[in-house]
Amino acid sequence: MTPFNPFDDAAIAGGYESWYETEGAGADQAERRLLNRWLARLGPPGTALEIGCGTGHFTRWLAALGWQVAGVDVAAPMLAEAARRGGPAYVRAHSGGLPFADAAFDVALMITSLEFMPDPARALREAARVARRGLALGVLNAWSLMGWQRKRSRLPVWQAAHFYSPFELSRRARECCARPIARVEWATTLLPGCLEQRISRLPFGGFIGLCVVFGDT
Repeated sequence: MTPFNPFDDAAIAGGYESWYETEGAGADQAERRLLNRWLARLGPPGTALEIGCGTGHFTRWLAALGWQVAGVDVAAPMLAEAARRGGPAYVRAHSGGLPFADAAFDVALMITSLEFMPDPARALREAARVARRGLALGVLNAWSLMGWQRKRSRLPVWQAAHFYSPFELSRRARECCARPIARVEWATTLLPGCLEQRISRLPFGGFIGLCVVFGDT
């Protein structure tokens, strides 16, 4: 049976970007700041693949930073919205079977997409396979107030998600990369109140940013 994918809904795809443009603008800024820290760890802008790119929100941002980037997603409505908004190249494909050669990109990224993938271990293995330098992940935190609130909302999109703690995410990343790893680093942002924009080593921020640097590059 095909796993339920909430992003196959055209209504969700059409309204996805509006959250970043309104109430989510502050969160978007904080998430980008944290991801930018990990991109700097992975070297100067080169080639990048965003897996689970959705409407291309972060794919376009990466292109604006100077990366030669492509986006891949399995949900046709999300890719249609990405194409409508223009920008980088987009490919429809499953995260567990990427149509790219080994080490085809310098960096592979998954930003708020791993939570919705039916086989996250396979998706991480594929991400590691196609990347030369390493991985950058952005994931919603199971240990955060934000994660608890979203699960409690009972909305189908959040019920379909599996949130991670920083420690589970780090362990999974290490287990799924079948190559030497130089280091794995994580931090969080979107802590409650006045700490929303801060990058922290506290494991309770709503958004986890994790960087995997390969040791054979």
